Amino acid sequence: MLRIIPMITVMGIIFFLSSQPGDSLDLPDVPDLDKVLHAIAYGVLSLSVLFAVPDREYQKHPGRVSLLVVLFCILYGISDEFHQSFVPDRMPSVLDVTADTIGAVIAAFVWFKLRRGRSGCSLFPRKSP
Repeated sequence: MLRIIPMITVMGIIFFLSSQPGDSLDLPDVPDLDKVLHAIAYGVLSLSVLFAVPDREYQKHPGRVSLLVVLFCILYGISDEFHQSFVPDRMPSVLDVTADTIGAVIAAFVWFKLRRGRSGCSLFPRKSP
């Protein structure tokens, strides 16, 4: 149950940042920086959701779980864009959801690859039978 705390925390941070009026966000004038930040945020969300999934469930169906996690992140991204439509000086964007999706997919893919090669990866040590 404690494994969902990171997921809830990341979702809360995304919601909080999306609640800020557009004129209060002081980002550097770097082209597409907001898209990169979206991808990073939703990559972290994807990882936190994957962390919340019980190991035995992921081991049984890694592809299905990864796909469901990405779908979850996409739906949260869509709901976040809808939420932003009510915030002053913010507007929903399909490109933001696209960046969210890219970040979630990359993170899920990295998680999948690390888990598949976990015999040589100290991040995910094998449990003895």
